[in-house]
Amino acid sequence: MEIPLTPPTAPRPGRTQSPDAALRAVAVELEATFLAEMLKASGLGKSRDAFGGGAGEEQFSSFLVRQQADQLAQSGGIGLAESLFNALKESRDGH
Repeated sequence: MEIPLTPPTAPRPGRTQSPDAALRAVAVELEATFLAEMLKASGLGKSRDAFGGGAGEEQFSSFLVRQQADQLAQSGGIGLAESLFNALKESRDGH
């Protein structure tokens, strides 16, 4: 039996999600990805030996950056998700 992998923002099986909610989830995910790249470029994910350094800190710092970006996007971010949502909605509706 194969279990499909779904991203955390995807609707769970058995639950219906409105088309607008699905577009908003995609827009928030795109903003989170953008913010993660911006945070990495700013040096947030670089090891500063704050926790003793080492390979573990370097390997797992990307997870921390991604979680921080996800939280930023979920809490409103920089407004990019809203712009993306509106553009995707207009594109879908053919306006």
